[in-house]
Amino acid sequence: MAERSTAAVDVADNSGDEPLTAKADEATADGVAQTRERETAEEGAAETDEPTGTGAASPPELHSGHKLARRYRLEECVTRLDGFSSWRAVDEKLRRAVGVHLLPADHPRARSVLAAARSSALLGDPRFVHVLDAVEENDLVYVVHEWLPDATELTALLAAGPLEAHDAYQLVSQVAQAMAAAHREGLAHLRLTPSAVLRTSSGQYRIRGLAVNAALRGISSDTPQRTDTEAIGALLYASLTQRWPYEDDAYGLSGLPKGVGLIAPDQVRAGVHRGLSELAMRALVNEGATASRQEPPCTTPEELVKAIGEMPRIRPPEPAFTAPPEYQRTTYQQGTYGRTAPRPGATQPVPTPPPPLQSRTGKALKWAVSALLIAALGLGSWQLADALMERGKTDDPGSADTSEDGDKNKPKPTEPIKIAAAEEYVLKGDAQDLQGVPNTYDGDDSTYWRSNSFIGGPKLAPYKPGVGIVYDLGKEHDVSAASLGLRYGGDHTKVELYAADSMSSSTPPSSMKKIGTVTTTGQSAKIKAKKPVTTRYVLVWLTDVPKSPRDEYSGAGYKQAITDVKFAG
Repeated sequence: MAERSTAAVDVADNSGDEPLTAKADEATADGVAQTRERETAEEGAAETDEPTGTGAASPPELHSGHKLARRYRLEECVTRLDGFSSWRAVDEKLRRAVGVHLLPADHPRARSVLAAARSSALLGDPRFVHVLDAVEENDLVYVVHEWLPDATELTALLAAGPLEAHDAYQLVSQVAQAMAAAHREGLAHLRLTPSAVLRTSSGQYRIRGLAVNAALRGISSDTPQRTDTEAIGALLYASLTQRWPYEDDAYGLSGLPKGVGLIAPDQVRAGVHRGLSELAMRALVNEGATASRQEPPCTTPEELVKAIGEMPRIRPPEPAFTAPPEYQRTTYQQGTYGRTAPRPGATQPVPTPPPPLQSRTGKALKWAVSALLIAALGLGSWQLADALMERGKTDDPGSADTSEDGDKNKPKPTEPIKIAAAEEYVLKGDAQDLQGVPNTYDGDDSTYWRSNSFIGGPKLAPYKPGVGIVYDLGKEHDVSAASLGLRYGGDHTKVELYAADSMSSSTPPSSMKKIGTVTTTGQSAKIKAKKPVTTRYVLVWLTDVPKSPRDEYSGAGYKQAITDVKFAG
């Protein structure tokens, strides 16, 4: 099955219907299926136990090309159900793809959707698909969220088969930890289905629709933690068995045989990891799965995280070893070109080694080499004696010692300066990657802070004067050099270094003292000041960035990422 884009939040899937990702063969260039879900408003109301009638709010009649807030241009409708619709759109201000949920302002659930979206946006956890905006405007309520073009739904992954034990372990670990963090902030999902879990190209799992999916459908629960925990158990069960742990088919998966009840995953499919099988049964407490077991059930994501931590860690499978092909001799080996190949099994004559240098020429060569060695030894002995005599003279107490003056003229070696803290410097527009700032000085080259992907470049102006990070060195230092590790090479990257007065983004770089600047086409940048500058705060400012292809969930365009920053004084 072809890989599907899962950028749009699929809030329209019913538990017994086939989601959009099951139709991967109908993907467009954007990865969004052309076939729309054909659920009606009555079907959506039936799921939420809401009556339908002439008084129900109808979906906003919008079309491709419509612009919200003179910024978000609607491109393609991916869901239309129960009075709301979901779209793939373009943020023309930041020139990136986004997803948008739309519903009339007089919709009975408009207020709860706004509240859920704003609460979810405050969480800021990178394990969730972020809500970027939630607005009521011109009789419309719309929620703008991230669009992840490279992520794949769990639904599509399971359509190809069950997950390996290590992948299933990563899934339940990351999802349980994310939901535990959300519940600590008072947020629940209540709609945690396979279509709500995405896996990025880097192997990280992200959850979409936190609080918003349930609000759009009017779903609530008296026991939200237990509801989300059981949903995680169902995801783990499906990942291990490729079966849905209930009698009804759902999300492209077959349900369990009717009348049998809930049976452990290791009884459904051979070779299932025993520890993960028991963990799934402990999480599916609503079906009485733990009645005959000694382990206590897990009723909250926090308890599930604790149970996972008590398990032995499941390591990834060892890569399969492929033996290299045997070396094949050919008739083109040195000394055999043009000769006939020997018969198999025939004994080959061993060539006789050449005799030692016993000729007149050989003897003369040996005498010449011996004479050169004797001369070299004599010259070396004379130089050593001369050096010892000179050293004795310099050690004389009566002689003048000028070594201090000589050291004064030598340049002092630079010393590394420790970074105490850092913040993104946002002079104009929105921030780029607030969560990634600490990655630039954590000592790990594999982590990074990345800018958005821009259409125009390499120079970011006039759309943005630049992007960057301001660093706090803890106290004032004489800063004389800096080195940056960059993720993208090619084209060119221009980096400027300034001495800032504070961590604030209100002061433009033009009013700061410049330490140095450099332009590079590689994946590293070294800046050296003509004269050390005393400062506590240092701004790393990027004004030009190279054009780079799409990677992970960042689209192609002009962008740059900083992996490691070091200062020296």
